Amino acid sequence: MADYHFVYKDVEGASTQWDDIQRKLGNLPPKPPAFKPPSFTPAQEESSLPKDKSWIDDKTEEELEDLQDDPDLDDDRFLEEYRKKRLAEIREEAKIARFGSVISITGSDFVREVSQAPPDVWVVVILYKEGIPECALLMQCLEELATRYSSTKFVKIISTDCIPNYPDRNLPTLLVYNNGAVKANYVGLYSFGRRCTPEGVALVLCQSDPVLNDGQSGGDMSRKAVLEGVRKRLIEKVVKDHEDDDNDGSSSD
Repeated sequence: MADYHFVYKDVEGASTQWDDIQRKLGNLPPKPPAFKPPSFTPAQEESSLPKDKSWIDDKTEEELEDLQDDPDLDDDRFLEEYRKKRLAEIREEAKIARFGSVISITGSDFVREVSQAPPDVWVVVILYKEGIPECALLMQCLEELATRYSSTKFVKIISTDCIPNYPDRNLPTLLVYNNGAVKANYVGLYSFGRRCTPEGVALVLCQSDPVLNDGQSGGDMSRKAVLEGVRKRLIEKVVKDHEDDDNDGSSSD
């Protein structure tokens, strides 16, 4: 059977005389306040906002380039100089985070990724094969160096993809490229000393050229500056290893 009971509601915020009496007697909760929409405030146009350093900081590289012809900046020398400074900072930050890992390539990628790399980029290529312990050890060192020196490009390629019939006895092999030319090559793990460590590999790579670049000192890092940084890391590592050995000896006693 159909339900013919209906519930009628007053307009929101409205109240009957009976409800008012019941509220005075405390039989009903207080009447809720009538809904009042928030006042409308039109958003300010960007052109009317005050222009200061924070306004420049919020801009992307493309937006900063577009501001070059902004008539407002023509009248504000400070903001124009700050715009140029901020644009240079953004571009420098982009250079720092250029690589940061060992990139896997194939034979068809070699010319594009290695030979045609920009002149200011040093490329370290490891020829390797899976299952060879010496290759795995050197690869581990390069992965650490790639993270530390993110403006140097590290790539890996299976040896026979790069050079057909390349003998396994020569693996691992490192090739160092710059400006489209081979600057150095190191055949076999013995090239990096009795103990192959990231610091030892770094010293070998920088013997004649500033191959390693962390991106923090600009693109014109000298070989001497690179070697000083590598030697400092090597000394810190040796000291830490000795401290760890001493602590282990003390705890065993």
